[in-house]
Amino acid sequence: MAGKLYLVATPIGNLEDMTYRAVRVLEEVDVIAAEDTRNSIKLLNHFEIKTPMTSYHEYNKYDKAKVLVEKMQQGQSVAVITDAGTPGISDPGEELVRQALAAGLEVTPVPGACACISALISSGLSTRRFAFEAFLPYDKKDRARVLEEMKRETRTMVMYEAPHKLKKTLVELMETLGDRHITLAREITKKHETIEPMMLSQAIARYEGEDPRGEFVIVIEGLDVKKLEEEKKSSFEAMSVEEHVQMYVDQGMSKKDAIKQAAVDRGVPKRDVYNAVMK
Repeated sequence: MAGKLYLVATPIGNLEDMTYRAVRVLEEVDVIAAEDTRNSIKLLNHFEIKTPMTSYHEYNKYDKAKVLVEKMQQGQSVAVITDAGTPGISDPGEELVRQALAAGLEVTPVPGACACISALISSGLSTRRFAFEAFLPYDKKDRARVLEEMKRETRTMVMYEAPHKLKKTLVELMETLGDRHITLAREITKKHETIEPMMLSQAIARYEGEDPRGEFVIVIEGLDVKKLEEEKKSSFEAMSVEEHVQMYVDQGMSKKDAIKQAAVDRGVPKRDVYNAVMK
């Protein structure tokens, strides 16, 4: 009988956030795949967990995943843990899950702490729809592309940032997104936890003469849908009705469909657009 892969969430700071189930699973599996064994051994020692550990990190995630999948196919159960939080979120656990599922193995989450969700629900910004951006890409072109996509995002955005890069990232966000409501969550669940709502401009001013400390989660207000619709409508009103319809015809629409779409864009009855075009 094949073994199972457990995705075990671990505390992101406060050890009291470790669940009873997480402790039990880590005790019962055959092996624990840890992002950093030197870090995870402290957690295991605290809860007196004696299960063997093996390293599973960004630089061995493909080859090591194959080894772990083979172990599960032979009947062993594997638990994967990250340095802190939920595995598979902005860490190499994603690849192990992909290979395990491709091999037909069972994957079970053991929920717990997650910095992304903790910051979001504490932000005071909309939680109904959100987008997780993790860390911005290092590559300049990729970074610029992601920032440009964020500029038009209507959902609340959540991203991670290291303290030594926070200032630069805040400036880039301001330059691309404009001044937005944000919440800076720092050292979540830890002794020096701070969760501060402010404007992007205020965040930049806040750290102008100060070096940020601790790991940050930045929660960013999405673009207002009504404002976006008004901007779109204004851009259409800048052209004549005839030009508006012709724009869609040039894109391959029939004249009937172009008139219908132009009416929707301008928020007017289709009859009005039809009459204007026919005249």
